Amino acid sequence: MAEPLGPIAVQDLLSTEAGVSWQVHQQIAGLASQGPVVGRINARPDGPLLRLEGELQASVSLRCDRCLQTYAQPLKARVSERLAIGGSDQELAEALDFDADGFSEQLDPNGRFDPERWVYEQLSLQLPLVNRCGPDCPGPASWGTPDPLPDPRWAALRSLDP
Repeated sequence: MAEPLGPIAVQDLLSTEAGVSWQVHQQIAGLASQGPVVGRINARPDGPLLRLEGELQASVSLRCDRCLQTYAQPLKARVSERLAIGGSDQELAEALDFDADGFSEQLDPNGRFDPERWVYEQLSLQLPLVNRCGPDCPGPASWGTPDPLPDPRWAALRSLDP
């Protein structure tokens, strides 16, 4: 079984050329997964960057936006990301010989990197915008059934029905 993910000092990540690898097999805080999140993460220094790669999978419980039933949604993420480590955009641009405006996230070189939080973020990005249980979703329970107590405010319109 894999060790639980925990924060690690950025300096410790930078101290080894080979980088650090984690096997993921645990519940992730904030993610309503039906079982453990499974996968791997690799972090290695690349000049003024930290290169992160990972393959993750989980199954989460979601509520269908249409019929309100819960269903299992599989999540898979294959991620390759570079995070800048300290410095200004100008320093990064000089060190990398390209425009560094593309790095929206920077790590404090004296701070900590939390791989559990990173896993949460990557899997959260895989969540659907609209939760649908599937193509055979029946829709709301009241669709297609007569309204047992019609709203009296519509009575005048109902009288116009030929």
